Amino acid sequence: MIIFLVHLGETAFVDKQLELLQGTLDMLILKAVCLGPLDGYGMLLRIQQIFKDRLEIQQGSPYPALYRLEHQGWILSEWGKSENNRKAQYYRLTAAGKRRLQSETEKWNRMAEVIAGILHRTPEEV
Repeated sequence: MIIFLVHLGETAFVDKQLELLQGTLDMLILKAVCLGPLDGYGMLLRIQQIFKDRLEIQQGSPYPALYRLEHQGWILSEWGKSENNRKAQYYRLTAAGKRRLQSETEKWNRMAEVIAGILHRTPEEV
């Protein structure tokens, strides 16, 4: 089980822990590496940057997903040196991964539209 910390709203709301839907972490990883090759830690930082610190992923959580995504051919890894001159594995998006990200983004957007439509209905419309 992967727990994401999502910061909802401004300081008026207490931070809540939410389990995101299966596959969400995969999509976030694909989005992060589509912007350029990253090591695991850099990927976590990129996701936090994209979400302006409203989303936090525990540091060890992405590694099983990275292995799964590489096994599926959506990302490739290669060894390189990190900014602090340490050996690190870098991940980059493949053409198949780019197609998968596009497909998952379209599905996510359709689902969000459906849910938003349901939530905005008044009792009279139901």
